[in-house]
Amino acid sequence: MLREKKKVFIETLGCQMNMADTERMLGLLEEIEYYPTEKFEEADLSILNTCSIREHAVDKMRSYIGSWDKTRKPGSLIALSGCVAQQEGKKLIHDVRTVDILLGTHNIHRLPDLVLEAENQHQEAIANNIEGAELNRGLYKRPQVAEIWESLPEDIPETPIFRKTKYYAWVNIIYGCNYRCTYCIVPKTRGDQRSRPINEIKKEIEQLASEGYKEVILLGQNVDGYGLDIGTSLAKLLEEVHEVDGIERIKFLTSHPCDMSFELIETVARLPKISKYFHIPIQAGDNEVLKRMARRYTYERYMELINYIRKLMPDASITGDVIVGFPGETHEQFMNTVKAVQEIKYDACNTAVYSPRPYTPAATWDDPVSAEEKNERIRFLNAVVTEIAEKQSQRYLGRIEQVLIEGRSTRNPARLTGRISNNKTTNIDCDPAHHDNYIGKFCDVEITQAKAWALRGKLKDSSSAMS
Repeated sequence: MLREKKKVFIETLGCQMNMADTERMLGLLEEIEYYPTEKFEEADLSILNTCSIREHAVDKMRSYIGSWDKTRKPGSLIALSGCVAQQEGKKLIHDVRTVDILLGTHNIHRLPDLVLEAENQHQEAIANNIEGAELNRGLYKRPQVAEIWESLPEDIPETPIFRKTKYYAWVNIIYGCNYRCTYCIVPKTRGDQRSRPINEIKKEIEQLASEGYKEVILLGQNVDGYGLDIGTSLAKLLEEVHEVDGIERIKFLTSHPCDMSFELIETVARLPKISKYFHIPIQAGDNEVLKRMARRYTYERYMELINYIRKLMPDASITGDVIVGFPGETHEQFMNTVKAVQEIKYDACNTAVYSPRPYTPAATWDDPVSAEEKNERIRFLNAVVTEIAEKQSQRYLGRIEQVLIEGRSTRNPARLTGRISNNKTTNIDCDPAHHDNYIGKFCDVEITQAKAWALRGKLKDSSSAMS
């Protein structure tokens, strides 16, 4: 018996790993005749895919779920997934009464079964006439299905993926992280490190190439740790992926300085399809702070990597992450981080005030630095980061860069937008009547303006689009 087709809306918070998880959930739901919609009001199933990397993640989740329940489609279901669900566990199903389904990060492949179970419970409630007046009085007990696995299964099942983009694709190559940074909740929400076999990854990328994808982004919480648990390395994987015909550009993120090797840097420098782009979080530029963070490297070691990248690839784009106001950070230690950022000269840098996370050692430590002081520090650092990024962008002025055009700019639909090989966002002036001729293609673009966070340019000529 054919099921009635239904619609699913997913709100995704957080990193690229969460975005990739959303694509997996959409692929799985197609198996039970749920299809994506961008309109929340139409959805028979609404999923909030949560992030817990910052403080108040649970409060943010409650805010979203609360607003959803006020306007939701009658008879529809609400599901909660992602890192907050994994972090807080099954207690959320009792605590957040508007949620029908609770799903962790380790068992996404179970989503269709959980949705079907919730549907059946809902139908039983209607059949027993417990909706009606009891619902109006707020007494209706909603169907609630919760399943949280503490760890990843031994054999992570392959799942269908609904790609939300047509020209570039995220590919998970490694799950979890074996490091135990004192501020980080990722090991709790994502588990220990688990690499996928090279042949499995290559097969997925070959399929993407056959479907017309031009670029792949290899993902992992610690992407440089790829292969250490299965006797290989990220450098060897890049060699294999580089051979796939049809894929023109390959990126990887996020790196950990402890697992980034000179061999990996040399491989990126040698292989033309690999973007000369490195996202390497430093978190702090002071060795004592790095030690308290349990980052396992020194600033000097970090700079060895940066200098080797710049030696082999002077034009490489390097970005990073910095935490301001880690417990006990002195003014002198903060200024060491500022000096480090000035020396590294990031093309872009994500900055954040330290957020205490449950189940982490740092959350229990005394913190004598006031919130006001932390806010002053991050304002100062952000000004430094922006100034450096602006200067770094100037090197692109007047150049001809190859841009994979991803679509129309969200800020100005009259322009196209995409990224150059070094991952810099580039907005392109182009007659809207011709947009469709270029979307999804590599085009030569002359850079005419260079701002801190984005470039602007014009198509070099109408024949520059590659099929």
